[in-house]
Amino acid sequence: MKSNGIFAKLSRFVEGESLTEDDLRLGGDKPEVPDTDSPENRWLTSVQDTELPVYTRVELWFSRKGLEVFNNVYRVAAVIICLTLIGVLLSVVVFLPPFGSPDNPAVNEVVARYISKAIEETGTVNAVSGMISAYRGFDTLGEAHVLFTAACSVIILLRVDPSARRHGRLSENVGKDMEFEPNGDIILRQAAKLLVPMAFIFGLYVILNGTSSPGGGFSGGALIGAGLILNSVAFGFRRTERFFNEEVYHIVKTTCLTIYALLMAYFIYMGANGLDNHIWLGIPGNIISGGIILPINVAVGFEVACTLYCFYTLFRKGGM
Repeated sequence: MKSNGIFAKLSRFVEGESLTEDDLRLGGDKPEVPDTDSPENRWLTSVQDTELPVYTRVELWFSRKGLEVFNNVYRVAAVIICLTLIGVLLSVVVFLPPFGSPDNPAVNEVVARYISKAIEETGTVNAVSGMISAYRGFDTLGEAHVLFTAACSVIILLRVDPSARRHGRLSENVGKDMEFEPNGDIILRQAAKLLVPMAFIFGLYVILNGTSSPGGGFSGGALIGAGLILNSVAFGFRRTERFFNEEVYHIVKTTCLTIYALLMAYFIYMGANGLDNHIWLGIPGNIISGGIILPINVAVGFEVACTLYCFYTLFRKGGM
C-alpha cells in the first residue's frame, strides 16, 4: 500500500510515477460527501452536517438553500428598484414646467448664447456644429473616445488570430465564415460601381460643409463607412484591402483621435485661461471657416468611418 505522506508523494513524482488526484491533494484524503441528489440524502440532518469540514458544509448549503434564497432576494430587489425608478421618473415629470414656459430650463441664457453668438465666437453658420464641436467640444471628445474604446473591445473579443488562420487551427465553421465572399451578383456589383464613389464624395461633402450646412463628422463618417461596407459586400474584402487594410485602419484611427484630442486640449486651455486662441475663424459660410470645427469634423468623420467598417469586418470574418 502506497504511503500518502507528502515526502512519499514527492519521491514517487521524482521517480517518474504518475500522481493521482488524491496524491495532488495536500489536505489528505478527500472527505466523503453524501449524495445530495438522492431523495434520502437531500436534506441532511444537522448531526451529519457537523461531521463535515466547514467548506463542505458551506458548499452543501449553497447547493440546497443558497440558490433559492438568492433567487428570492434578487426578485424582490428587482421589483423594489423598478418601482422606485418609476416613482422617481413620474415625480420628475409632474414637476416639469409646461412646454414653452419661460421658466422652462431649455429657455435660458445658454441657448440664447448659442444662437446669438455662434457665428461671432465659432465662425460657423451651423449653430448645431458650433455647439457640438466648440461649446460642448469636451463632451464630443468623450464620444469619440467611446467609439475608439468600443472598436478596441470588439477587436479583443472577435479578432481571429492570423497565425491560426495561416496554420489551419480554426474550426471548420469559423474558416468557412471567414473566407466567405460574395457570389458575384452582377446587379449588386453594377449598383456598387455607381453608389460607392457617390457615398465617398457625398460623405466628404457632408464633413467639409458641416460648418455651413446640416452635417458634420458623425453623419459624413457614417456615409464613408457605408461606402466601405458596400464595396466589400459587392467586390470582396481583398479588393477593399488594396486601399484600406488593418494597418491603414490603425494609422487613420489613432491619428484622427490624437489630432482631435490635441486641438480640444489647446482650445480648452486657452479658453479656461482667458487667452486668445489665435485660430482663424474664416469667413462664415465658406468651407474654410469655423476655426477648429473643420479639422475636428474631418477627424471625427474618419474616426466614425473606421469604426463602422471595423465592426463589419470583425463580425463578418474576424479581422481586417
